[in-house]
Amino acid sequence: MDKYKIKLIAMDLDGTLTQHREPLTPKNRAVLDKLSRKYKLIMVGAGQTSRIFNQMGKYPIDIIGNYGLQYAKYNKESGELDIIRNLSFPHDKEKIEANITYLRNKHGFTEFRGDSVEYHVSGCVTFPILGTKAIQAEKLAFDPDRSKRRAFYSEVCSLFEDYNVFVGGSSSFDMSPKPYNKYYALDLYCKENGIAHSEVAYIGDDYGEGGNDESVFKADFNYLKIDDYRTFENVVSPLLDD
Repeated sequence: MDKYKIKLIAMDLDGTLTQHREPLTPKNRAVLDKLSRKYKLIMVGAGQTSRIFNQMGKYPIDIIGNYGLQYAKYNKESGELDIIRNLSFPHDKEKIEANITYLRNKHGFTEFRGDSVEYHVSGCVTFPILGTKAIQAEKLAFDPDRSKRRAFYSEVCSLFEDYNVFVGGSSSFDMSPKPYNKYYALDLYCKENGIAHSEVAYIGDDYGEGGNDESVFKADFNYLKIDDYRTFENVVSPLLDD
């Protein structure tokens, strides 16, 4: 990476800037302030733009959400987001539920709390292995190293061929309608704003197999790995050094 060519810093939120679903820390907020003096910043998230914005304490930043299905720009005057793009795709619920029932029966996940599938307005789908109302402690203990889900990840991808599939959260698979993933979203943003991939640095923690940052990690963007959000300042320090 040639830091002198970098114009845009794109990043994930959970695991990169914060603990999962936790507020942005004052320390990392201060680091973002430093970065913003030198670079354009943008969030590239799996969740809705409003959720990301609120979790960040309404930090003044543009946000790509739902793998590119949403895009919102920060409005300096209102201090809020202006939604620029907000796409939605229909669900083939019969096919989705048949596939998930098949996977549950084959792999022994027939007991769950709440619903077997979670549908999102955007067209994204979540397969919550322990159910939509699973106890948090059970979810965290289920598959901490993701080995259980990665064992049949390729099978899920084959069954859900119309979706990009991710090993999401602590006990689920998340799916977005193709072609939407973080690479597609960031590439589209670059095309719309005249930015070359070589001028982008992406920071993310979920770069392993099935991770929602994997598509960016495997592409031609400059990629900075992070494995603990508390090390964010150290990870970006080369971009801050003169």
